[in-house]
Amino acid sequence: MNKHEIAEVLEEIGLLLELQGENPFKTRAYQAGARALEAMEADEFTAHMTAGTLGELKGFGEALVDKIGKLHATGRLEFYDKLRAQIPDGVIALLEVPGLGPKKIKALREQLGVESPEALAQACRDGRVAALAGFGEKTQTKLLEGLANREAYGKRHRWWDARAVAQPIVHGLRLLPEVERAEAAGSLRRNLETVGDLDFIVAARATNGATQDAETLSKNAAAITAWFCGQPDVKEVTARGETKASVRFASGLQADLRIVPAEQFAFALHHFTGSKDHNVAMRQRALARGLSLSEWGLVPEAGEGTAKEKAERGLSLKAENEAELFAHLGLAFVPPELREGLGEIEVAEQAASGGCGLPRLVEAGDLRGAFHNHTTESDGKNPLIEMAMAAEAMGWEYLGIADHSKSSVQARGLDEARLAAQVATIRALNASGRCRTQVLAGVECDILPDGRLDYSDEAFVELGLDYVVASVHSAFTQDEDEMTRRIVRAIEHPRTTMLGHATGRLLLRREGYKLNLAKVIDAAIANRVVIELNAHPSRLDLDWRLWRRAAERGLRCAINPDAHDIAGLRHVEAGVRVARKGWLTPEHVLNTRDLAGVRRWLEKRE
Repeated sequence: MNKHEIAEVLEEIGLLLELQGENPFKTRAYQAGARALEAMEADEFTAHMTAGTLGELKGFGEALVDKIGKLHATGRLEFYDKLRAQIPDGVIALLEVPGLGPKKIKALREQLGVESPEALAQACRDGRVAALAGFGEKTQTKLLEGLANREAYGKRHRWWDARAVAQPIVHGLRLLPEVERAEAAGSLRRNLETVGDLDFIVAARATNGATQDAETLSKNAAAITAWFCGQPDVKEVTARGETKASVRFASGLQADLRIVPAEQFAFALHHFTGSKDHNVAMRQRALARGLSLSEWGLVPEAGEGTAKEKAERGLSLKAENEAELFAHLGLAFVPPELREGLGEIEVAEQAASGGCGLPRLVEAGDLRGAFHNHTTESDGKNPLIEMAMAAEAMGWEYLGIADHSKSSVQARGLDEARLAAQVATIRALNASGRCRTQVLAGVECDILPDGRLDYSDEAFVELGLDYVVASVHSAFTQDEDEMTRRIVRAIEHPRTTMLGHATGRLLLRREGYKLNLAKVIDAAIANRVVIELNAHPSRLDLDWRLWRRAAERGLRCAINPDAHDIAGLRHVEAGVRVARKGWLTPEHVLNTRDLAGVRRWLEKRE
């Protein structure tokens, strides 16, 4: 294991020990050890492991060094395996309930025998949780709300996680000799922030030499289905036929496979990509032209037989790809992420007729850097130099570092002295030439409950930061008016450059706080403050549904990964995909500008 993987195990050990009610000093030792490992540079960790000198460092006792050594050498730790086996899966699942931490879970287990979300729900409904010391009616109500959200969200999966399952399947399908074409469809292809299930559309080869052969098509379809159902992560095959199959993965994610002849592929891909509203609009457009559009093809509406039967008789218009399908209906190609029934058909019609049409949407390759990223100075897992080198490897011109401010105690937020030292380190790194990527000095500054920023005006002057990301990290339960006033006040502060994760939502875990987003967007436009599109797969905040109208009114976006490690920098891809759903172009996104352009904007906001 590398140091990051070892640190994750140590963090989990501390959590498991806390669930068991172990001595707080013991649990903190593992958590402190994890943080110390993350703070080390990779070569420093390797050198200590090679020389056996890790125990000479402060905070690394003999027992901790022994466990780290075993994990580093073998990737296994018997102590961890036994500890994990002692705690029921249901207890671990309780950690997913908003508002529950190890101490409360321990109390629920000891006093009520609660060892699963289901048992907790029953205890709340019975009123037994409210009667416990330290809980009360308000906590019980919030736990029931959190459990309801967990149940509802459990049916969906984050886009990032669903894609991780889908990508190797699509790749594997395309490598099969029986396959001509294969794509993932559905909400995954439309880049919806959460995905209910996966859809795979495959065109099977139907040729035997130079001739079409139904027997070959059937044989190839059977081989494709067998491969799909035999994937190692498949927990259950729920349906299996000649041209269709459905499976469920260990994660609970369901996937459907549909195999079609090559001539139907574009139509099936379009149909199963959706959305429902988009497909309804497309079918109505086809009907207005005397045609019927379905997954089988684009056939005459008049005449005997179903759409499938007409397609099988060769009556469908030909479409090698979706662009030709759209062209048959007098439309320019509509990218999958825009197919939500929100006016894309009308815009595609204008584009096909030579009018002002579909925009050139932002792409990952347009980004020159990002602003909201963390290091080990606060709660990140990689030090500054590693983050900068990772950004360089991605080809970025600049990387903004915005570690937490001092009020975020849980994230080891920086006070004025530590932040000043970090700014000096950043300036020295840029001057040294060690990294081609220039590092911008920022901070993720807490918006305090009354709307003030976490540092004084005098401190901001002395710090000489390049920019400030203002974010809410506390007092989430304020009512809508109070939260709105709070955020607007922060936006109006002359030092605020951008607003971070505007609603504070965590997809599938926590709803955003109550907020009048119209007023917040108005304030950002009026004060030339950027609102970020936080690209972390659990946030994707501000929501894509708000961007089109806001950008048309002049709101500037920054696609930020909110990276807490080098791998997290890659989350910008999720942000770009959501930005595309919001109809954003490169001109709408600040970090498509080059370094000189960004520096100019940060100085003059123009």
